[in-house]
Amino acid sequence: MAVLNAVELYRFFHIGDDETAALRGVSLSLDAGETVALVGPSGSGKSTLIGCLTGLDEPDGGWVSVNEQRLTRRSEKVRARLRALNFGIMLQSANLFQHLTVEENIGFQMQVAGRIDTERVSLLLEAVGISHRAKSYPASLSGGETARAGLATVIAAAPPVLIADEPTAEVNAETEQLLFELFDQRRKAGQATLLSTHSTALADRADRIIYLRDGRIGDA
Repeated sequence: MAVLNAVELYRFFHIGDDETAALRGVSLSLDAGETVALVGPSGSGKSTLIGCLTGLDEPDGGWVSVNEQRLTRRSEKVRARLRALNFGIMLQSANLFQHLTVEENIGFQMQVAGRIDTERVSLLLEAVGISHRAKSYPASLSGGETARAGLATVIAAAPPVLIADEPTAEVNAETEQLLFELFDQRRKAGQATLLSTHSTALADRADRIIYLRDGRIGDA
C-alpha cells in the first residue's frame, strides 16, 4: 500500500525574466516497508522534490498525499501537522536545534509528533552509539556524532515516512554502516524510506532506484 503519492509535480523558479523548471511532471509513490533511492546529478531537482514531497514547499502544479491525506494546497498549519505525524526529514545539515542537548532534541521531536516515550530516547541514543553524548549540545559534537544524533532525532517518533537527503555524505565507514542497519530496521518494521543520494553503496541496498535528471524521472 502506498503511503506517499506524488502526481505530476511541477516547480518553477524565476530570476528576473528567466524561468527555470526544477521539476517537470514528476510522479512517484512509496509503499509501506519500502526503501527507495532517489539518484541524480547535482541540479537535477532532488532537493526541490524533497521540499514538495514533505510540504516544506508548494509545487506549481500537481499534488502530494501522505497516508491518503492531501498535503498540497493546504494551509501551513495543516501541512505542519501532517509533517509531524507522518514524516521524518533528515537534511544534509541543521537537523538539530543548537540550544537543545542531544536528548532534548530527540525528546522534542517525539513531543511534536505526540509520541512521548522517555525510554525510547535512551534506546535510540544507545542504538546510534552516542549515549555518552546525551547531555551534549550540537556545537560540541563531531561530524559523525552529529549525523548519528540527527538520525536518532528524525526517527524518534517512528515516522511512517523517512526522507533523507544525502544521509551518508561526509560520515565515516562506521557511521555509514550504522545508517544502513537503521534503514534496514525501518524496512522490517513496515516503514517507508526515501533516500536522496550519490552513494552507489546506499542505492544498491534500496528496493528500487528512481533516477531524476533535469527535473524529470527517467532511466539511469
